[in-house]
Amino acid sequence: MSNASTPSRPSFAALVQAFFADHLTQQRALSARTVAAYRDAFMLFLQFAQGRLHKAPTAMQLSDMTPALILAFLDHLESERGNTVRSRNARLAALRTFLKFAGHRDIAALHLIEQALGVPMKRFERPMLGFLARDEMLAVIGPPAQGWTGQRDQLLLALLYNSGARVSEIIGVTVADVVIEAAACVHLHGKGRKQRSVPLWKSTVKLVRAWLRLNPGLLPTSALLPNRGGEPMTRSNVTQRLALAVKVAAQTTPSLLGRAISPHTLRHTTAMHLLQSGVDISVIALWLGHESPTTTHQYVEADLAMKEKALSRLQDPNATTTRFRPDDALLAFLKTL
Repeated sequence: MSNASTPSRPSFAALVQAFFADHLTQQRALSARTVAAYRDAFMLFLQFAQGRLHKAPTAMQLSDMTPALILAFLDHLESERGNTVRSRNARLAALRTFLKFAGHRDIAALHLIEQALGVPMKRFERPMLGFLARDEMLAVIGPPAQGWTGQRDQLLLALLYNSGARVSEIIGVTVADVVIEAAACVHLHGKGRKQRSVPLWKSTVKLVRAWLRLNPGLLPTSALLPNRGGEPMTRSNVTQRLALAVKVAAQTTPSLLGRAISPHTLRHTTAMHLLQSGVDISVIALWLGHESPTTTHQYVEADLAMKEKALSRLQDPNATTTRFRPDDALLAFLKTL
């Protein structure tokens, strides 16, 4: 009997091309930044595999992606490239996503793919989240500003604090994205082309109104926070302006001296202040645009750690602070035996 009807298995190169050209960009519609992160992970992996297997990337086969090769690549990232565990796990996540995709295209390779998918993420201790106290945050935003640059920077910082937005989201805000009427809010365009709306505080609305009065020529499609050339601010612009604001604020708020404060620190600050004000963790997740509840839960852990540290100051220095844990019903039963 002829085997002419048996479909041919896709090559490794064809799978990689379909993964990027079709799956990531068309089917999942990921942002250009996310696709670039996947691309960088794959380029590093293919370059490593070429040296290890003595094969050109186009000559590789899916069966070459063994657990041993993947683990060797991950060790290479940490030991030779100096990547953090977080970066190592991000590269592995990209490879895992490809393997799952390949499993749907090459069913005959499922057994090999399952073995490769068994390579685990590496556990690591999360660093203590850095955030500002309320008085520190207000000092960074500063008193009413004068001049075009001063007002723009103040609105930038107030919006970052109010919304908890990522830098990429805040520099992408247009005039039309800001609603300053009854239900004042800002529409943010987040990761993966997801959109969310965040309510604006009265103090932020006041700054927006003043800014629009100062710039009557801004169109609905114009960047709300432009540079002097009328173009949207860049990431480096935002980082520089924040650094300048922190430097000025440190003159009256010494606790800011020597602190490493990035735009993402303000995002952490928003989350922590919402949590400490009694806002439910699920609302905070929506506010920040988190996909995973695990990401938002880190703020609860940070808040608990901070409270434990404060509590320990009230106790004997030799005493060990332990978090309260209720009795387990099963343990209690076993103790009665």
